[in-house]
Amino acid sequence: MLQFLAEYLSQYVGAFQVFQYLTFRGILGVLTALAISLLVGPHMIKRLNYHQIGQSVRSSGPESHLSKSGTPTMGGALILVAISVSTLLWADLRNSYVWLALLVTLVFGAVGWVDDYRKVIERDSRGLPARWKFFWQSVAGLGAALFLYFYAESPVTTQLFVPFFKNVAWQMGPLFILLTYFVIVGSSNAVNLTDGLDGLAILPTVMVASALAIIAYLTGHAYFADYLHIPYVAGTGELVVFCGSIAGAGLGFLWFNTYPAQIFMGDVGALALGAALGTVAVLTRHEIVFFIMGGIFVLETVSVILQVASFKLTGKRLFRMAPIHHHFELKGWPEPRVIVRFWIITVMLVLFGLATLKLR
Repeated sequence: MLQFLAEYLSQYVGAFQVFQYLTFRGILGVLTALAISLLVGPHMIKRLNYHQIGQSVRSSGPESHLSKSGTPTMGGALILVAISVSTLLWADLRNSYVWLALLVTLVFGAVGWVDDYRKVIERDSRGLPARWKFFWQSVAGLGAALFLYFYAESPVTTQLFVPFFKNVAWQMGPLFILLTYFVIVGSSNAVNLTDGLDGLAILPTVMVASALAIIAYLTGHAYFADYLHIPYVAGTGELVVFCGSIAGAGLGFLWFNTYPAQIFMGDVGALALGAALGTVAVLTRHEIVFFIMGGIFVLETVSVILQVASFKLTGKRLFRMAPIHHHFELKGWPEPRVIVRFWIITVMLVLFGLATLKLR
């Protein structure tokens, strides 16, 4: 929005041309979203406390979590507001990829908001029934997949690229729709499963979003894409602003969500952020690299799948509790230790994922 104004003013004042630089607007996106989160956060926490919109903790979980009962939740709404405002202010709104990423994020956020509302406001422990939650997630994920497939501007946008190889690209055809659907819906639920400890999900989200911002810049730049032997997808560079907004909003939220948390993001935040990351990964054609960088999200999801499968097949549990972060808690690890170690693992995975851009 402000880019249009800057374009107009640059005709009269040359200094406004700086707003045409994508990196500059990306930084402004980070700072704007961060400022919104930090400024609005205390007021939101106060209002949520006043209306007693607090988290309910299941008795079957670790005993240390019982003290968290009543902590304000649905803080993900703050993240979504910060991302939306920052993106609309600094991104080029003529770019369809920006609108798609933002729309998918908000739709998944709406699904999470309904779930949180039923749990917290209506005191319905079931929240939004799983079948309906999955249905609306599928509608959004499939809608994005169909749009990208039928409105693909070049063959490269529906190819699957394999890291470590310069010229390995598989033209997927209709299977692209299935892959896109699973990446968006799967990453949404994976982040949601990870969001079980104070700050555990939000900082890895910030780190992966920051890495995806770098990838978006490179894939949207013809020279860098050719030099690195990665796909060139015209227009994806503008996602730098969107990813920067996620990083800024996430850092601002972490200020209040760090241990011991003053507020939780709830499904409204976790489902939306996971979908946002998955959408950017698809748009930049780096699904496999995203799978590597988001290894913590993958680990959490796989631990739940294995736990359920093992119990149904053998009657025994592989872990003391799933997702796996609860397993380590029940083994005696203090919550901060689990959180920080998972952060450290994410740093290593993100760096390894970025290294694959050169190892071709």
